[in-house]
Amino acid sequence: MAEENNNSHFPSPDNENVGINDPITPIEFTPVDGSAKKLSFSFSPIKIILSLVLVLFAGAAWFVLSARSVYLDVTPGTSLVNVNHPLAIKIGPRYLVLEGALPITVAAQGYYDLESSLTVTTEQSQTFVIDMLPLPGFLTISSENVTGATVTIDGELVGLTPLTDFKIDAGEHELAITLERYEPFQTTIDIEGRQTSQRLDVKLLPAWAQVSFSTSPAGAMVTVNGVNQGATPLIAEILEGEHEILVKLAAHKAWTEYISVTARQDMTIPPIALEQADGLVLLQSSPTNANVTVDGVFQGQTPLEITVPPGVSHVLSFFLNGYEETRRSITTRPEEEASLNVDLSPILSLVEISVFPEDAQLFLNGESQGNANQTIELLAASQMLEIRREGYVTFETEFVSRPGLAQKLEVTLKTLEQQRIDSIKPFITNASGQSMKLVYPDGFQMGASRREPGRQANEILRNVSLTRPYYLSLMEVNNAQFAMFDSEHSSGVVEGRTLSNNNQPVVQLTWDNAALFCNWLSEQENLPPFYTVENDMVTGFNPDSTGYRMPTESEWAWAARVEGDPTSLLKFPWGPELPPPANQGNYADISAGVFLGRIIANYNDGYLGSAPIGSFPPNGNGFFDMGGNVAEWVHDYYGSSGQIGSAVEIDPMGPTEGTYHVIRGSGWGHGTVTELRLSFRDYNNEPRDDVGFRVARYLE
Repeated sequence: MAEENNNSHFPSPDNENVGINDPITPIEFTPVDGSAKKLSFSFSPIKIILSLVLVLFAGAAWFVLSARSVYLDVTPGTSLVNVNHPLAIKIGPRYLVLEGALPITVAAQGYYDLESSLTVTTEQSQTFVIDMLPLPGFLTISSENVTGATVTIDGELVGLTPLTDFKIDAGEHELAITLERYEPFQTTIDIEGRQTSQRLDVKLLPAWAQVSFSTSPAGAMVTVNGVNQGATPLIAEILEGEHEILVKLAAHKAWTEYISVTARQDMTIPPIALEQADGLVLLQSSPTNANVTVDGVFQGQTPLEITVPPGVSHVLSFFLNGYEETRRSITTRPEEEASLNVDLSPILSLVEISVFPEDAQLFLNGESQGNANQTIELLAASQMLEIRREGYVTFETEFVSRPGLAQKLEVTLKTLEQQRIDSIKPFITNASGQSMKLVYPDGFQMGASRREPGRQANEILRNVSLTRPYYLSLMEVNNAQFAMFDSEHSSGVVEGRTLSNNNQPVVQLTWDNAALFCNWLSEQENLPPFYTVENDMVTGFNPDSTGYRMPTESEWAWAARVEGDPTSLLKFPWGPELPPPANQGNYADISAGVFLGRIIANYNDGYLGSAPIGSFPPNGNGFFDMGGNVAEWVHDYYGSSGQIGSAVEIDPMGPTEGTYHVIRGSGWGHGTVTELRLSFRDYNNEPRDDVGFRVARYLE
């Protein structure tokens, strides 16, 4: 099989009968001789030319495909354009150029030469607009009727007219020509440029008019706004506008007028008849300040300068209180300056002055006259009379003596202390609207006898001396007044009835709340606060302060119990015995029996709870509700007190510290003999619906 395969690859092409086993005959091989002839090339001119043509054609094809079409739109159209690029090809009005910088130069008659570089982009077709900058032009300006006018161009001064061949850039310019006494000229001028010459002829308009003046007599000097123009007859050039004209001539009155001048509209002032000048007279009198009339017409007070018509006699009259009328006649010449001095004759009257104390001094119109006790001669006119003495209030009066009458002035000087007392107001109204009465207390005995029915152990008799006058409010503080200090406060309700109406007494407040209200009231009137406060808590008080406070217990007792004789004190607000008369106050009555324990039998005041303040009659001192309505906080801490026979307490203010404060007076919930007595003392430190307060303050 192997042999068959090999033979099948090499069949004999010439003899189909050759046996398959015939042998293969090798063919002899002869190498090539190295000396044989080599292949050679030849370069002919035709081939070279053809090659160059092909290269150029290929380059041209690449340039055409890569170049961009550029159009140069140049103004003016006569400009000469030179494209400084070796590969820029102009085809008609356009250029074929490659991308990148394209240097050009442009020149035109009358324009600045342009040398620039354009940037050619990737866009296939591009247009570059080029406006050539014209060269400056030349402008000649003349003002036909005047020279030396100022020329400004675009706000810059360039010269005076006439202005010849002024070099100026092409384009629009703002031009102004001004000259004193002429109306300004303004315009917009278009300069062509390109070294061409232009001319502007301007006629400036006068800003004045000719005004004619004539006077009788002639020769008067005319001034316009204070500037001399010349003597009449006169034609003056006066600028347009309002002007003050003054015409003066010696020995004559000046003529003055305002005129309105319109430019270029001449005018003639009607003839001016000048009057002769008045005479000038200086009037003086002794004493001065005398009233002066001339021919019955008031002129003023001396010293005085007046003018009077010349050549005529005038009557001058001088008047002064306390002096006789004086008359004089006077005649003057034109522009004469004269003077007149007049001594006035006084009208005197004797006045006897009697003064206590006897060593007081007399002053008349501020000048000392010596001892006040004398008979003095006084003018019959109003004069300021003073009588002075150290330690006394100066007496002042405007005194008029009466001639022919015997007059006597008697004066008793008031001491400074008496003046202080007299100046004290018995009633004042405080900043919350409460009326307050001034109380002058004295010594009395507080408390109650052990034998008095209803007396409690804390009502010990005490000897008290009150030395400081004080103001005490006639009524208790009501809700409306307290709301001025604390608008959020509520006095609550009792048995479904409100206690918070405006005119009901404020209740449900602590002693500290009442003290803070007092300090607030002092602040409203710029008074020093009475209570010392730290963190809204009262920590002490200043006994020397005249600020508002609650009354001390002894002050409250004096106002409630002392009516006249300090040794005879009221037991009950209405008198010495029970029961109270009808309509005497707001107490625990039969209407409150359903919820109160003990009431006053057969008594009905008409109120369940508190009543409006001042609903019932005041006590003998004028204070309302010292018993009934609501009990009241007072200043003092509650504590032990002295015994009868012990040293007198001077202006006591209670213990210096404690847990509770004293409450005085009865209220709408009280109906027992113990509670209704004015010596009843209660205490607490919590708010109650039957406890309010009233305010007090020292006089000084």
